This record gives sequence, C-alpha cells and structure tokens, in this order.
Amino acid sequence: MRRVLVTGASRGLGLAIARRLGADGFAVTAVARQSSDGLEQAMAATASSDSGGAIRFEPFDLTEVDAIADFVRRLKREHGGLYGLVNNAGIGPSGLLTNMSQAQIEALIRLNTLSPILLTKYVVRQMMVAGEGRVVNMASVIASTGFSGLSVYAATKASLVGFTRSLAREVGRVGVTVNAVAPGFIETELTSGVDADGLDKIAGRSALGRLASADDVAAAVSFLMSDGAKNVTGTVMTVDAGGTA
Repeated sequence: MRRVLVTGASRGLGLAIARRLGADGFAVTAVARQSSDGLEQAMAATASSDSGGAIRFEPFDLTEVDAIADFVRRLKREHGGLYGLVNNAGIGPSGLLTNMSQAQIEALIRLNTLSPILLTKYVVRQMMVAGEGRVVNMASVIASTGFSGLSVYAATKASLVGFTRSLAREVGRVGVTVNAVAPGFIETELTSGVDADGLDKIAGRSALGRLASADDVAAAVSFLMSDGAKNVTGTVMTVDAGGTA
C-alpha cells in the first residue's frame, strides 16, 4: 500500500485531503499538533470501508523545525517509506504589514515556508532512493493575485510556487513529481476573517458564481497522487471556481 503524509490534517483542507486519499486506498499519515473529532471520524470511516485505505494520526508540531529530520526517520523506521507528501499545514493571520510584529512574521514564515521545505528535503530523499514519489504543496491564488492584509501570507505561498517549479527540475529524472495546488477562497478556518457578505461577493465575481469547496481541492490532490498524473510536474493547479479566470 502506498503511504502518504498529509500535514495540517486535523481540520479544513488537510482533513478533506486525508479523507479523500484514504478513500483512494492510500495509507495516510495525518500529521497535526493534536487530533480532532473530524479526524477521528475520518479514521473510523476509512477503517470500516472497503477502499483498502487507512488513516492514522501522528502528533507533531511542524514549527519545531529542528526535530523534522528525526521525525521523518522515525516514521520510515516504524512504518516504511513514503510515496507521497502533501504540505498543507499553514497559518494565515490577516493584518497590515506595518502592524505585524516581527515575531508574527517569523512564525508565519517558519510554518508556511521553512517547515515544508525541510520536511520535503528529508521525505524526498526516500523517494529518490525508491525511484518514485509525489509531492504536492498547498499554495494559494493569493500568491498571484494579492490581497490587502495578507502580504506576508502571500509571500509564503508565492515562495512555495517557486520551490515547486525548481524542485520538480531537481528530482524529475529520478521519478518524483512535484506540483502545487492553489485554492481560491474556501470556507475554512483560514478564511474565517472574511464575513459572509464578503464571501458572497467573492463568489459572485467567479466564472462559476460560487466558491470551490475543500472536497474540490482534495480531488485535485487525489489526481496529482494518481497514476494518471505521472507526467504532470512543476505546475500549479488552481481550484477557485474560476475566480482568477
């Protein structure tokens, strides 16, 4: 069974991705600081289904960047190598740059940029030895469109796009693909700062007149993990109901 690690998997997009990949038959390691009712329900549902997949929870604080190497080594020792990695964990506090403290800026960059780069470094080593693997980085349409009050968040997501395209060049010849998914505005905890009227206005400006859902994003990740995407690498898949069309 192919093993996939999904970070930030206790809620929101990460939970939807873990649930979908478990239904696809993957052995999913769901990483978060702590579990949640939603994740527990997803694990139970996958265990009782006939998909052949599985979801298990692995507690880890991804801001502890110095512990990432040992964490990856332990997972391999206890459960085997990874076929897939979904770098989803992230925070998106809103605020004008001039009002953000240095500590807030550094925390955002640590979790959204430094952590996934280091995690990928150690996981990709396993994939290169195996001669196959899939990396999916969770970006955002904000990386290309911009949004007032999200300048630092946008910077972290734009960095993941550049990371994706360059790493795809580095590891492609050994059978590893690297792609990004860029969701638009989706009703999750990260968009809780946008009120209902604001979300309605955003939906009204999209080509399809609606917002994409977490399940839509999970479906995109599912495709990139599938055999049908074996020749897709170094690209960014936008899932925003045509908001940036």
